[in-house]
Amino acid sequence: MFKLLTENWTFKLISLVLALMLWMFIMGERRLEVGYRVPLELQNIPKELMVANEVPSLVDVRVSGPRTLQMKVSPNDISIIVDLVDLKPGLTTFKQLEERLNLPSGLRVTRLSPSFIDLKLERIKQKLVPVKIALAGEPLSGFKVHNVRVVPDEVIIEGGETELKSISEVTTEEVNLNGVNEGFSLIVPLVHRGTYTHFKDEKTTEVQVEIQPVKLLPPADQNNIELQHAEEKAEGES
Repeated sequence: MFKLLTENWTFKLISLVLALMLWMFIMGERRLEVGYRVPLELQNIPKELMVANEVPSLVDVRVSGPRTLQMKVSPNDISIIVDLVDLKPGLTTFKQLEERLNLPSGLRVTRLSPSFIDLKLERIKQKLVPVKIALAGEPLSGFKVHNVRVVPDEVIIEGGETELKSISEVTTEEVNLNGVNEGFSLIVPLVHRGTYTHFKDEKTTEVQVEIQPVKLLPPADQNNIELQHAEEKAEGES
């Protein structure tokens, strides 16, 4: 054992002195505190589950340490990774995010905001809902809307089950009828302002509008109707 310790003792002594000098240089070097905007990465989200709450994509981090070590840190090389493997539906709190920060040894986190995150996982569900047609304006004078159809008249919404429960229908973008005097067909986008839900497939639908001329009564019948209305009005006033 003694022989092993004394073998090449000169080289070992020089190595020890250099190591001590390096340590003293690092410890005695001016320390800096640098701020970073670090991306928060969610990995291994379980199949058939989704994140159903607001989670910050960036975390503010203040890092303290020797200047030489700070210079070796690139903002593009550091991140906070949160592994969601095997998580179940529900709310999970991840604390001490600084422990998930891949920083070189010798640097210390002095501030981290937020210091924890709440993450809500929900099952991904689907729901078939009807399409409501949004009409605006009026046809040309002497014409009326006879019938309106939409194809498809139902679409599938997919996403978090909590939000999905509150969705009863989706609508089309407004179909303008101003000045129309004949039927037409139009492909229009569907409107759904979901936060954690979205259209599974269809994002447009075909609106079919039938327009008919208004049937005018013969002058004699029209006069009788106007006279009847006048008599009813007079009786009401008396």
